[in-house]
Amino acid sequence: MKKIVVVGGGAGGLELVTRLSKKLGRKGKAEIILVDRSKTHVWKPLLHEVAAGVIDKNSDGVDYRMHAVRHKFQFQLGNMRHLDQQNKRIVLDPLNDEEGNQILPERTIDYDYLVLAMGSVCNDFGTPGVAENCYFLDSLAQAERFHKALLNQLLRINQSCTEQTALHVAIVGGGATGTELAAQLHHVANLARAYGMPEMSAERLQVSIIEAGPRILPALPERIAGAAKKALTDLGIQVLEGAMVSEATKDGFVTKEGNTIEADLLVWSAGVKAPDFLVDMGIFETNKANQVLVNEYLQSTVDDHIFVIGDCCGFKQKDGSWVPPRAQSAHQMATVAAENIMGIFNHIPMKAYTYKDYGSLVHLSKYSTVGSLMGSLVNSSMFIEGRLARLVYISLYNMHQFSVHGWFKGTMTLLGRKVSNFVGPKLKLH
Repeated sequence: MKKIVVVGGGAGGLELVTRLSKKLGRKGKAEIILVDRSKTHVWKPLLHEVAAGVIDKNSDGVDYRMHAVRHKFQFQLGNMRHLDQQNKRIVLDPLNDEEGNQILPERTIDYDYLVLAMGSVCNDFGTPGVAENCYFLDSLAQAERFHKALLNQLLRINQSCTEQTALHVAIVGGGATGTELAAQLHHVANLARAYGMPEMSAERLQVSIIEAGPRILPALPERIAGAAKKALTDLGIQVLEGAMVSEATKDGFVTKEGNTIEADLLVWSAGVKAPDFLVDMGIFETNKANQVLVNEYLQSTVDDHIFVIGDCCGFKQKDGSWVPPRAQSAHQMATVAAENIMGIFNHIPMKAYTYKDYGSLVHLSKYSTVGSLMGSLVNSSMFIEGRLARLVYISLYNMHQFSVHGWFKGTMTLLGRKVSNFVGPKLKLH
């Protein structure tokens, strides 16, 4: 039986293995294997909410192993360290516990078809001190690490005898992650008062967003950026545009002009790139963002047996632009890659991938949601905000749940989440 190995269980990877298992795995046409470094999947656009503590991975995440049992595919916990292209196998690092004790030795997995869906990591652009002093939000583990630090800081400020003492958070990068995190932190600071920290509130929180470009949300229309900036400044969040960071220290960020923006917690969300590992292997053609170049069918340019989807996929469009690293891109790629792999097994011609931009949304906690709708939904870009934008934002998450679980279980999962949000705590305290 042929083996299909998918490395990376993000939005694209998890949807892909679910589709392949339904059409090929359950029918005995192929063995499907998912590999991921984490035990739990959380939709990446929600990682800032994990970091802030307003959602819990146990109720909002998907356990890979349980999902694999339900959908009849295999799950291997581990980190891919090497690709043996000639012999069609990947090598996984030894698996260790929290104390460094080895649980499993180095492992190899053979494949007939390999799909790389490894996502992206934060790009610090070689800025001194960032790796040592900043928190990142490109994985579940890092989001949880920031959340623990945030709770410690909230407790410190709550116990402070001086009312003028404030928690300073500085976020480099005015994209969707940075702006959404800033709004959630404002919300969490007020929530803390009801959860054992009566002296804490948003009045004792100072958040700064530092954007090197001329405006925040540079990838979105200017009207959306302007609406988001107004909502943030109305909350008292400082938005610094045209501010280039040259260094990060344990005390804060230093700008190109030599000014220091002091902070207790430093967050870096200024850009993304595919993992350096993909370049270091010396196998693939890659672009400046480390993305693996692919053909029109999402196959790597060097090997037709290796497909690439999601943030680590470098797909150049006819106008010369690259498909952006967004959740909607990963979803669309997963759909096309699944059809093409199934087409190979069923001797059906493959389908060319075309990216469709349906617009973008920025959810600023409970305070505001702004965005635009595009594509087949409207004849041109349409600005939306308020309840309508919030409804569309929620629907995107719901669509992901349906893609992963199917309509029935997806609906039950969403209902369970609503019940949990209603009866459970609004702030995760551990």
